[in-house]
Amino acid sequence: MTTDTSLQDATDEGVPVSVKIRERIAASRKRFNANDNIAEFLQPGDLELLLDEVEAKMQGVLDSMVIDTERDHNTNNTARRVAKMYLNEVFKGRYVTEPSITEFPNAEHLNELMIVGPITVRSACSHHFCPVIGKVWIGVLPNEHTNVIGLSKYARLAEWVMGRPQIQEEAVVQLADLIQEKTSPDGLAIVMEATHFCMGWRGVKDLDSKMINSVMRGVFLKDPNLRREFLALIPKQSGN
Repeated sequence: MTTDTSLQDATDEGVPVSVKIRERIAASRKRFNANDNIAEFLQPGDLELLLDEVEAKMQGVLDSMVIDTERDHNTNNTARRVAKMYLNEVFKGRYVTEPSITEFPNAEHLNELMIVGPITVRSACSHHFCPVIGKVWIGVLPNEHTNVIGLSKYARLAEWVMGRPQIQEEAVVQLADLIQEKTSPDGLAIVMEATHFCMGWRGVKDLDSKMINSVMRGVFLKDPNLRREFLALIPKQSGN
């Protein structure tokens, strides 16, 4: 007698793994935008199969660009390298679960402004997949109920969020939401300064332009003196 599992395996045979993942996401009614994390929808072995699928499609792109990858020793393994770069490195934040962060109670009742940064972040714009490289500063005003996390953990959270095709304005909000959820401070401020290679490598070809944006939460919105104190410390740390 044929089992349901056997029927499912037979039905799934030949279906690309990306299609299966999309079906799982659709069934949960979740979105899968470029800057979303989809790790919860991946099953064991999916990432390896996805790597093969992306490699095959990247090879098709190279073929359509009329590049002789068979005779050109510089590009005969480029499709695989690009697939590994996207899935295992620059866009890893889409496919792996949130980094484990140990949180400690604020035993000493710290309530003074703390600034972490500059944290170097690397991402890519959703529009052209060109690099976005910059720095992030994080300001936290804790209270007695705030969870305390190690300094390096802020960098890990930033890397996880930025490791997806991003728009800088949305990336900073995502990072703020994550840190707010983890620590519950009275105030949270984030400033990001980045160079966008979609401007320096193409388009206007301006390598000197940078984008700076910020997110302010809690008392940073209500207290202009605290906000000024945080922003005044940023140039000193960035060397401006």
